[in-house]
Amino acid sequence: MKSGEPASARLYESIARTLEQAIEMGRYKAGGRLPSERELSDQFGVSRPVVREAIIVLELRGLVRRRHGAGVYVAAKTPLKALEGDEADGPFEVTEARRLLEGEIAALAAGAASDQQIAEMEAIIARIGDMRTDQATREQADRAFHVALARATNNDVLVGLVESLWDKRYQSPLCVYFFSRAREAGIQPPVDEHRLVLDALKARDADAARQAMRDHLARVTENLLIATEADVLDRARLRVEERRFDFARRAGVKV
Repeated sequence: MKSGEPASARLYESIARTLEQAIEMGRYKAGGRLPSERELSDQFGVSRPVVREAIIVLELRGLVRRRHGAGVYVAAKTPLKALEGDEADGPFEVTEARRLLEGEIAALAAGAASDQQIAEMEAIIARIGDMRTDQATREQADRAFHVALARATNNDVLVGLVESLWDKRYQSPLCVYFFSRAREAGIQPPVDEHRLVLDALKARDADAARQAMRDHLARVTENLLIATEADVLDRARLRVEERRFDFARRAGVKV
């Protein structure tokens, strides 16, 4: 456990581990139903919200599946390994880090980008907005724009940091889950917001570029809030869910 984490974090992680071991030992069979939240709450002597958090951890690991109105069932599939280290990074932490970093990158690029690099980003934005292609292709173009912007600073360290933060979006099960929910909600990479960043680069306006990028990533945070609201109401929320409003407020999103 990280320094400063609440005791409830230890509780739900401990319960999740205990239930995972019970599944591995065959106490709960594949396709079988887990005890109800109330039963598990009584069994472990904890509140039902703590049990819900433990169940969400098992869902993210692929160990159980929730059936609406029927309970939670053991999944018949190979589970994900436990969420540890970088894999536990949540989408709100990652997006906040991107907002702080990429805002400054945009400001730096406004004074450093060559005409060729600006033309390259113009072409990438066209790919982001091409609705004839599938969403995965447009998302790849979204990443390509942010990496190209970092390259326009002529600082390889910044390029590596941007690529690392984007990699977390696909490597962290928490990020994968939240961004897939956004995708299911029909949220698309925003062409207009990228264009505002590029317009500021063309005008060599560092302040406008910084603000346009920060506004864009604040909107990403807002979209994640909207896309996962049903999960919050229905599934009680993980630790990252409990903290999501703090990150949204820091990004200037009204919640």
